[in-house]
Order: sequence, then structure tokens, then C-alpha cells
Amino acid sequence: MKKRHEVLFTQLESFRNYILGVVEQVTAEEADLIPQGFNNNIRWNLGHIYLDQYLWIQALTKEKAPVAEQFKEWFGYGSSPANFTSETPSFEELRNLLKEQPAKIKEEYGNRLEEEFPPTEMGMHTIEQVLTRTIFHEGMHLQTILDIKKLL
Repeated sequence: MKKRHEVLFTQLESFRNYILGVVEQVTAEEADLIPQGFNNNIRWNLGHIYLDQYLWIQALTKEKAPVAEQFKEWFGYGSSPANFTSETPSFEELRNLLKEQPAKIKEEYGNRLEEEFPPTEMGMHTIEQVLTRTIFHEGMHLQTILDIKKLL
């Protein structure tokens, strides 16, 4: 694996661990609160971060994402906690999925980072480029989580 790819996976894991640290002391009840002025809660943001990486890889590769279809209903763009059902992953389940995801992505796609695909609407044509984009997206949702935590 190229040095820059090793750095990319180190960043994915490091940033993910940071987010998990931010929510470590949050209770399941707090994770489900939606403060005034917000559309979603911490649990939704965690599920959305998890889903987003797989959806961008799927959009690029056209391969089925290794995530249940219901995740789009619960955590996809435009969804909300109002879409949650008894099957929606719990706060703890989401934290576990997020912890495991960087290693799973590395295992599944680590040798394909430079494989060329037809570009997405943002012009990305490799998994490496998609993962770089998802780091930015994850940071946006980290800020939302931090903002919600301040109001808890």
C-alpha cells in the first residue's frame, strides 16, 4: 500500500476515533434529544456518517453497499429521527458500527483506491477521492454533534 493510502486510512481511523470520543459520555437518552433549532439528533448524525461513506463508494463503483437498505430511510439525506423504527440501530450499535467501519473499508477497498470509475457528479473517479470527501463530510457532522452537546 502506498504511503499516502496508509495516511488516508490513519486519518479515517483517527478522525472516527475523535468523534467516538466526543460521544463517549453521551447517554442513549441524550443521543435521541433534538434541541430547538436542529432537525436531527446525535444518533441520527452518527448513522448518517456511517451511511454516507458507503453511499459515496456505492455511487462511484455501482456495487451494492454493505449496509442494510433501511439505513437510507433512517439516516439518508432528507431523513430524520421521525423515520426511526424499532429496528433502527441503537446509539450503542451505531457507535460499534462506526468503530469497525474504517478497518472494514480498508479491508474491502484498500487495494482498489486508485481504480478508475466513471466520475460522480463532483468529478471524483477513485475510491481514494471519495474517502477524502467523506472525511470533510464527517467533520461537518462532528460540528453539529458538538453543537448539540453544548445544548444538552
